[in-house]
This record gives sequence, structure tokens and C-alpha cells, in this order.
Amino acid sequence: MLITYSIPFSITADLTADTGGGQGLAIGVLNLAIVIPQICTHIGEFGLRTYYLGDVRSITQSQVFQGMKTKDLISWNTLIGGLAMHGRGVDALNLFIRMKNAGQKPDGITFLGILCTCTHMGPVEDGLAYFQSMVHDNSIVPQIEHYGCMVDLLPRAGRLEQAMDFVSKMPMEPDVVIGAGLLGACRTHKNVELAEVALQRLIELEPKNPANYGKMWPG
Repeated sequence: MLITYSIPFSITADLTADTGGGQGLAIGVLNLAIVIPQICTHIGEFGLRTYYLGDVRSITQSQVFQGMKTKDLISWNTLIGGLAMHGRGVDALNLFIRMKNAGQKPDGITFLGILCTCTHMGPVEDGLAYFQSMVHDNSIVPQIEHYGCMVDLLPRAGRLEQAMDFVSKMPMEPDVVIGAGLLGACRTHKNVELAEVALQRLIELEPKNPANYGKMWPG
């Protein structure tokens, strides 16, 4: 059952995303899943993920999600991540509330989607609150991706020093993406002092990349 029904679901996503000609087929497969609960129970994770992310603007979350007999953590995370990726931050946050009300415990992937949502929407205080909730309320150890979201979020509100402090307290070595992001934020806000610190850190992370030496200010 898993193979039989998840493969057409993925194919539908490809048709719809690439050509637009799969819309009728998309609705047909979706309606079939809603009508036959057994299919909803066995729709594969990758089929749902591919379909939803491929055509999130055409098929509402309720059509897919409400038709599923069993809503597990993967299902919640897939929809939250899809909404966050396509700029539907309010919907993502509302779905997160529904997830908690339904008694489903979030994991690190859930919070990654929520933090990405905050990054795109810009509510810094909300992002900080979700990060703290992840750690203190849910006992989830932040990974470098979670820190990356915060380092991206904070400078958007001009809070460069707080972003630098966030990086300095990371329990793991920051990667080049975080280092370059910090330097870019310092350039945007024309903070020369912090830019020098960020540049030095980036050079330490990637000493053999000569391009780093020309990244202080645009030429």
C-alpha cells in the first residue's frame, strides 16, 4: 500500500510543479486520498512532502492534512516546513499551535521550521521565545541549524552584538555559512568594528579561501 500510493503522489507533484498540467491529476489523487481513509493512512512521507512542497500555493493545508487518518510528527513537520518555506508564516505558526493542542510533542525539526518562519517574518522576540522554549520547555538540544536561524534573525533587527554573543556561546564551532552571514550583516549595518571581528572569525574558519580577504566592504 505504501509503495502503490506514495509514488503517484510524487509524480503528481512533479507534473504540477514543472508544467502546471498536472493540476487536474493532482486534484484527482488528492480527492481519492480524502475519500478512501486507508490511502490517507498509508501515504508515504516522501510522497506527501514532495507533493505539498511542490504545489503548496494551489492545494491548501486543510485538504491534505484533514484527509489524513493519522497525523504523526512527520506529517506536522512536513506541513509546518512547507508553509515556512513558501512564506506562509502565520499559517505555519497557527499549525504549530494546533500541533501542541493535539498533544503532539515537537522535535528539533519542528522548531527549525518555526525559527525559519520567524526569520522570514521578522518577529525577533518571538524567535527568541521559541528558541528558549525549545531548550527549556522541550529539552531539545539546539543544533547548528537552529543557531544559524537566530544569527540570521537578530541582525535583521539591528541586534548585531546579540548575534555575535549568540555565536560565541554556541557549543559547537560555527560554520562558514554563519560566519559569512554575520559579516554580511555587519556590512549591511555599516558596523566596522564588528565587521572586523566577524571577518577574522571567517578567516579562521576558512583560512585557505582568498576571497574572504576581500569581503570587508564592497569594492
